[in-house]
Amino acid sequence: MEDPGERPSWDEYFMNVAFLVAERSTCLRRRVGAVVVKDKRMLTTGYNGAPRGLRHCSETGCLRERMGIPSGQRQEICRGLHAEQNAIMQAAIFGVSIDGSTIYTTNFPCITCTKMIINSGITRIVYADEYPDDLSRDLLAESRVELQQLKISPR
Repeated sequence: MEDPGERPSWDEYFMNVAFLVAERSTCLRRRVGAVVVKDKRMLTTGYNGAPRGLRHCSETGCLRERMGIPSGQRQEICRGLHAEQNAIMQAAIFGVSIDGSTIYTTNFPCITCTKMIINSGITRIVYADEYPDDLSRDLLAESRVELQQLKISPR
């Protein structure tokens, strides 16, 4: 989008919202945001951070950093939930069906998020930045979930 007077596409609009949601992240390594959308309506949002009521990594420090765990490996060793997980759980908490929806996420989803996305009925993933997870790519290739990268920077 070059002309400042030009309206963003729907994909650009929702991806920009995902970047805005990511600003709430308390992760010290990577700020990720996600927005679940159906029929051009936002249903839920999520960002990465510790479970509700628990201290955030911004307070406790990064367990993964202390243990020297590289990005893309051993996601289970982390205090935080991923943005996609939080967006999907928010739908469950509030009784919102996300079947047939699109998830916009600032990063390519990890394998755990990918499995949740597939089983939740989300049919399309639009992501901005890469994340190193080959198994996630393999499952998405096998699934019926459409995958699209939208390389934009936050506005």
